[in-house]
Amino acid sequence: MPMLRLPAAERDGFRAGFRIISPLLPAIFSWGLVTGVAMGKSILTVPQAIGMSLMLYAGSAQLASLPLFAAGMPLWTILLTVGIVNLRFVIFSAALQPHFSYLSLPRRIVLGYVNGDLGFVMFMNQKFASGYVPGKEGTYYGITLSNWAVWHVSSILGILLGALVPDSWGLAFAGTLALIPMMVHTITSRSTMLAVTLASVLGLLAFDLPYRLNLVLGVLGALAAGMVCDELTARQAKRLALANPPTGTHDGAAHEGGQTRPSGERRS
Repeated sequence: MPMLRLPAAERDGFRAGFRIISPLLPAIFSWGLVTGVAMGKSILTVPQAIGMSLMLYAGSAQLASLPLFAAGMPLWTILLTVGIVNLRFVIFSAALQPHFSYLSLPRRIVLGYVNGDLGFVMFMNQKFASGYVPGKEGTYYGITLSNWAVWHVSSILGILLGALVPDSWGLAFAGTLALIPMMVHTITSRSTMLAVTLASVLGLLAFDLPYRLNLVLGVLGALAAGMVCDELTARQAKRLALANPPTGTHDGAAHEGGQTRPSGERRS
């Protein structure tokens, strides 16, 4: 039986996706390791912590649930907290829908599972057109699967080593510092800068809200700011294009309207 091979465009796209995300993999490893250590030092057993990491695949939600487990909170409270923290993935999925709506439901479920914060940002920065584009799905998987693999390797390693790492090492702060270069790397435009700034301000102002609602507010504010900024930029570019049309167009029109008659042609 011949081995199933992906189209060349998708294989090339996968390699391109890996190259896109590769500069951020060390920081992803650091953050995954910190999250794993926190889970390993919690009341969860090692199998429970590993299972939670594999099923949930969301560092902020995993960390938000740990103090609730330690406090013996009801399961519905923990699930509600995790659901609210992960509401941003509903927004991410809506943004990805125009790109992959043509795929079957099982394939879209896999796409959604491997999606992460950084993977989503790096993929959307590629500015692919909606609908089917050769190599687009491969690029998505090159970005997100690399993120997924590095995260789980580091997270499981942190879970296994959690009991051996003393609190005095301050790994939580080191993990937070590791996120800064990842965020800076994604700022490639004025709209992105505005979105990051607004998300940071909203997250800090709403820090005391329960269930980490400040994260949801930050994501919504960032999306709104980015969309408005992109729309204003597009309108400004359109106005400039109308105010300064290409000179070649007018010259061509004048030439066409003012064609000279052949020398041998006489008026009737």
